[in-house]
Amino acid sequence: MAADARLRAIIVDDEPLARRLLREYLDPRPDVEVVAECANGFEAVKAVTEHAPDLLFLDIQMPKLDGFEVLELLDRDVAVIFVTAYDQHALKAFEIHAVDYLLKPYTPERLAEAVAHARKELGRPHAEAYKRVAADARPEPATRDRILVRDQARVHVIPVERLDYVEALDDYVSLHAEGRTFLKSQTLGELEATLDARRFVRIHRSYLLNLDRLARLELIAKDQRVAILKDGAQLPVSRSGYQRLRELM
Repeated sequence: MAADARLRAIIVDDEPLARRLLREYLDPRPDVEVVAECANGFEAVKAVTEHAPDLLFLDIQMPKLDGFEVLELLDRDVAVIFVTAYDQHALKAFEIHAVDYLLKPYTPERLAEAVAHARKELGRPHAEAYKRVAADARPEPATRDRILVRDQARVHVIPVERLDYVEALDDYVSLHAEGRTFLKSQTLGELEATLDARRFVRIHRSYLLNLDRLARLELIAKDQRVAILKDGAQLPVSRSGYQRLRELM
C-alpha cells in the first residue's frame, strides 16, 4: 500500500458515545475512511468479512464477545489499534508485544500517533502477536467456559459443558457437541491448553474427551481399549490416555 493511501477502517465499541467520538476525530482525516461501525463482537466479525478493512479500532471490554475473542475469529490479517479503559493486565501486554492501543480518554494527537504506527505495520503478519497479547492480557484463570467457531460471517458459541469430544484434523479440530460437528482452525494441543484438565482428558493423540460423557471403557485386545460415550460413540484410547483416565476416575 502506498504511504499516502487511504486506510479503510472499522470501529468496534459497544458504547455509542465512544464510537461517535472516534468518528469525530477520524472524519476530518483524509487518510482514513470509516467503512463500518459495530456495537458488538458479532457485528465486527461480519463487518470484517464483508468490508476487508486495513485497520480495526477494537474495544476490548465488550459484552458477548470481547475484543480478543473477535481477533480469534478473524480469518484475515488486519492491523489493530486496541481501545480500552484502564486495565493493568491489558496495558502491560500491549507494551510487551509492541502493539498500539488507545487508552480512554484519548486525544486526537494520540490517535494520530496510533494511526501512523498502524500504517507502518500494514502488510506485516500480526496474528501471532495478537495471540500472545490475548494470552498475557487476560488475568488468571485462563481456562475457558466456551469455544467460538466462525462459519463465514456467522459465529457459533459452544459452551464447554456441551462439548462431547474433540478430534484432531491436522491444523484443525473437529468439535462434537450434542449431535453437531464444528470445524475450527486450531490445533488440539492449543485447545487443550485452554480447557479444564480435570474435565477434559487427552485419551489419544487425536482425541480429547469430556469425562462427563464417558459411559465405560472396553478392552478389545491386549492393551487396546475404546471409550464408549453415553451417546454410543466409540473413541480409541492409547496407553498413556488410559493412564490419564485412571488418575482422574
